[in-house]
Amino acid sequence: MKPIVGVMPLWDEKRDSLWMLPGYLDGIRQAGGLPVMLPLTHDPDEIAQLAGLCCGFLLTGGHDVSPARYGQAPLPGLIADCPARDEMEQAVLAHALAQDKPVLGICRGIQLINVLLGGTLYQDLPRQHPSDVTHHQRPPYDVPSHTVRLVPGTPLHDLLGQDTLAVNSYHHQAIDRLADGLTAMAYAPDGLVEAVCLPSQRFLWAVQWHPEFSWRVDAASRAILARFVQAMG
Repeated sequence: MKPIVGVMPLWDEKRDSLWMLPGYLDGIRQAGGLPVMLPLTHDPDEIAQLAGLCCGFLLTGGHDVSPARYGQAPLPGLIADCPARDEMEQAVLAHALAQDKPVLGICRGIQLINVLLGGTLYQDLPRQHPSDVTHHQRPPYDVPSHTVRLVPGTPLHDLLGQDTLAVNSYHHQAIDRLADGLTAMAYAPDGLVEAVCLPSQRFLWAVQWHPEFSWRVDAASRAILARFVQAMG
């Protein structure tokens, strides 16, 4: 039996619909998991049932994390949040932590995990952390846009066995203050945290880049997804 992986849904307010990038599902499937896109629900009984059904959870990319979650007012022009996702994913993460079920965060996922554990974000990198690093690349998205430095002794460094990694990048928010308890596993050349783990859990990793776009052509992306699914065994 393959482990069931609950995948957080993507929300399109213009079309009033849930949707999914196939790379999230296909990447999990090739790693040996059985992905299931979850409904967008706030019902605590439904979330508890889903938490019991799933062996692990993938926190996907998408909307900005609401600045109110980390005690800030939004910068002018920033309205691309989704409070319904914030609320659901907070509940899902609480169940995952309590049950020690594996969690992998991607892009928004790393940002949300950091916020829910007490950290803060840069709301808009061009305004608050300008640099020459390409964090918001243009297509194709399976091509690297910058490198990251892997921190020796961290699980990600141990898995990949290398000091640097070329990654793709498509984001305008990022970790500012790292939450207590989280360990940084990779940094961009401009100092931004690009990967984290929570050592107190069996497996809680998150990356700022996008394995769902690159797993077909990138061995490191496949290795990260495989390690996530293996942690459910």
